[in-house]
Amino acid sequence: MAIVDTAPDAEKEKTLFGHPRGLTWLFTTEMWERFSYYGMRAILVLYLTNVLLLPGQAENAIGYATIKHLFESLFNGGQPLAVQPFSSLIYGNYTAFVYLTPFFGGLIADRWIGQRMSVIIGGVTMAIAEFTLMSPHLFFIGLLLLIIGNGFFKPNISTQVGGLYKPGDSRIDRAYSIFYVGINVGAFFSPLVCGSLAEDPAWGYKWGFCAAGIGMVIGQIIYILALRTLPRDRVEQTRAGTVTKEPLTGNDWKAIVAIILLCIPTTLFWATYEQQGNTISLWAEQFTNRALIPGVVGWQIPVTWFQSFNPFMIFAFTPLVVWFWGRQMTRGKEPATVTKMALGNFMLALSYLIMAAAAYLNPHGGASWLWLFGFFVVITMGELYLSPIGLALVARVSPPQILSMMMGLWFITSFTGNQLQGYIGSFFSRMDKVSFFLLCAGLGLVAAVLTWIFERPLRTIIESKMAKSGAPNAVVEPQGAEVHPAQ
Repeated sequence: MAIVDTAPDAEKEKTLFGHPRGLTWLFTTEMWERFSYYGMRAILVLYLTNVLLLPGQAENAIGYATIKHLFESLFNGGQPLAVQPFSSLIYGNYTAFVYLTPFFGGLIADRWIGQRMSVIIGGVTMAIAEFTLMSPHLFFIGLLLLIIGNGFFKPNISTQVGGLYKPGDSRIDRAYSIFYVGINVGAFFSPLVCGSLAEDPAWGYKWGFCAAGIGMVIGQIIYILALRTLPRDRVEQTRAGTVTKEPLTGNDWKAIVAIILLCIPTTLFWATYEQQGNTISLWAEQFTNRALIPGVVGWQIPVTWFQSFNPFMIFAFTPLVVWFWGRQMTRGKEPATVTKMALGNFMLALSYLIMAAAAYLNPHGGASWLWLFGFFVVITMGELYLSPIGLALVARVSPPQILSMMMGLWFITSFTGNQLQGYIGSFFSRMDKVSFFLLCAGLGLVAAVLTWIFERPLRTIIESKMAKSGAPNAVVEPQGAEVHPAQ
């Protein structure tokens, strides 16, 4: 593919598909990192419930007794935890802390070491962690290393996407849509590879973790090769005297407040959404008829393959969604940014009503896998209305002095959401399944209502900040047919 030069400035910008070449490298780096993360996540609950936490298996794992005692004290009144609730709490806390540490990783990058070095430190640490998981004895140490490594990696890869564009460049919204497709390309293939290895008795779970580690190594090599195409960190520019440290303005603080307010309902979104890798995986294993065509084609869909439904639909539906938004825009009916996020939460609630219907109509299990297919269609649409919009919003309105830290703050919604997700998931084996899914639907509805209530004051704050920066008001919306998954 030829590289064309289209920038109007005196200093020409080398582009690929109309975007800076660095976007392709960041896209590919994130794709492999997400391959690693979601490959491990797809098999985590199954490994815990079917292998590690069974009697006589986990006692030799470093930290097991301490973690079990802590969770029983905090979440079960000091009483022993059964395998499923305990595995849900481990899963929830792991996926939660993975999204807490980016706040601190962003802070460290902004103040001291910069985004580039942070991504390298995080990537190497996560690669080591995935290989560490292959040993049951070191399993919890591996989880800790993943949490630390992701803290350095996650916020600083995301902020570098925004750093490729100058203030007011409307391509940034499409860039985050492209970047989000990269996340989900990796997330689509990883359960097929890591999950298939884990569920195959000839290989087993440790080789699933190994495949995730190899993916992380590939991503790190790609990132190192990409360094020449990426802009200098703000820390480096400050040291070189090309930018100066400036105090936060009133508009900056208003933008910070807007993002913090949106964190509240977004936490509830992730608490419900992230059941996919936890209780939805158990539903697929224990309560679903996974025969491709019952009575005709008896081949069973592997449990972990259901984790590929959502990412596949992300890159299949993204062009349709942005085309639909473009049509609405030409008619003057495109919803505001925060309204879109409210609609995403409504669709999240609807997806769990589908699961409640599946449980109600199949009280003894054996529900068709098509119920899960419908669930993933609706929850994916909800995600597209919320998650990439949030990333682009944070990148656009956050003060540049604390951009990585603010991206880390946004990821804290996933920390609090996953903490709540793990606790909610612990009731899966204790509650009637219809009631459990209605509980999840109710949380989605509450999130939708809260986001809608915040819409008007937040729109004023956001528009004020965007006007100050000289950017068009609609810049946070991914636009049109420039989403190229092949990048």
